[in-house]
Amino acid sequence: MLLLILNSVFCLAFAGFAYVNLNDKDSWLWVSIYMVASIACAFAAFEYYFPTAYLIAIIFYLIYAIVLFFSKEGVLDWITKYKQESIVQSMQATKPYIEKTREFFGLLIISAALAMNYFVVQ
Repeated sequence: MLLLILNSVFCLAFAGFAYVNLNDKDSWLWVSIYMVASIACAFAAFEYYFPTAYLIAIIFYLIYAIVLFFSKEGVLDWITKYKQESIVQSMQATKPYIEKTREFFGLLIISAALAMNYFVVQ
């Protein structure tokens, strides 16, 4: 029952995140990322599991998260250079390090949701 609730919440949240990314310049990437996670959670809510797909997506998302972490004006710069300036002050991310940090944490959340489903079937 808990897994049904978690997957339902993740499914709706990721679909919502995809929706708010429709107006971004890189919407093709982020809508795809969030919709893959949303669909995977929807299937898992109905107890249809695809562990290989989860693993492939998790690997892709974590590699991309590492790229965002170490990229110029990325998460590492946000931590060291900008002293962890608030990333929730405005939804209009005009500073690249804030946008990359938000994307980084989004990828970690998606990876955790997919990992939850991956380990359920193992």
